[in-house]
Amino acid sequence: MPSPQIRPLDLTDDATARAAHRIGLAAYAVEAELIGFPGIPALGESLAQMRAQDLNWVGAVGADGELAGFLAWEERADGGVCIDRLCVAPAWFRRGVASLLLRHALTELFPDRPVEVTTGAANTPAVTLYARLGFTRGDDFSPAPGLTMASFTSGPSVV
Repeated sequence: MPSPQIRPLDLTDDATARAAHRIGLAAYAVEAELIGFPGIPALGESLAQMRAQDLNWVGAVGADGELAGFLAWEERADGGVCIDRLCVAPAWFRRGVASLLLRHALTELFPDRPVEVTTGAANTPAVTLYARLGFTRGDDFSPAPGLTMASFTSGPSVV
């Protein structure tokens, strides 16, 4: 099966937005199980709330037009980038979709820029992915009781 192609996503398109929302809910449900924390905010996010986020979106689209996963980020005032979400449809797990999206983002969308991302510290697949792609793990933090998050940075430091 050929690798999905990376394309910008237009969340004003209803079908695209519904697909991204469905994938996000499924992916975050898996993460909630992995980290033992059912309160991930995106799990309670409506389609309208997801669309209202001031984020940039790219997706990995299969040959049949199926959305396999997506990456969404915000541009920071200091020139850096904060990855808000990286989600893969469970049917596409362990097929390189997250790596494909993240490599594309780092090399094509925001090369030579500082990038920040967080994930549940117990989300071993995500922690492994970020480490494998050269991110440096920062301090863990706990934004809510029962939840430990791992922070990662990549790219040049903001001076």
